[in-house]
Amino acid sequence: MATNQIDPTKWVDKYSDYLFNYTIVRVNDRDLANDIISETFLAGLKSMKNFKGEATERTWLISILKRKIIDYYRKINSNKGKAEVRLNYNDVDNEGDWLEEQAPDRFELNAEDQMENEELGLAILECMDNLTEKQARIFKMKTIDGMDTETICNEFNITPSNLWVIIHRARVTLAECLEKNWF
Repeated sequence: MATNQIDPTKWVDKYSDYLFNYTIVRVNDRDLANDIISETFLAGLKSMKNFKGEATERTWLISILKRKIIDYYRKINSNKGKAEVRLNYNDVDNEGDWLEEQAPDRFELNAEDQMENEELGLAILECMDNLTEKQARIFKMKTIDGMDTETICNEFNITPSNLWVIIHRARVTLAECLEKNWF
């Protein structure tokens, strides 16, 4: 039974801050985040007739936003993205992969940078002790070893959605641990 109503005239006032905060941690670029939110609002306007009222307006907009973010990453990882070197990088503000052009030049590292990287690596290993065995194995397989989603899902008999929930929870736990013990 449809109980929730939709009112696009209030979207910007009611949801833009929430949508921006959600997006900025996933794309780490203010202009890009604003563009994706604009595309989300436009897609919402175009598909208003599909709103069934079973979810709240905000939940419905977030589901559109998630698809827009996924579309963005699919687009940059298409032909152009496949030709670029990818590095896994993980911290509280930036989840996922960095393209080579966003990574610092390895030849610019000085002795202090190398020592800091080694200390961070040891801190991450220590913090991995806070993960469940399953989380640690999946996190290592996906993030460190770079195994593909399908292989991991088959090995653990889980869905891709479940995989990403496990990865997200592992990242949150690692970030909290690193914040307490390393920063």
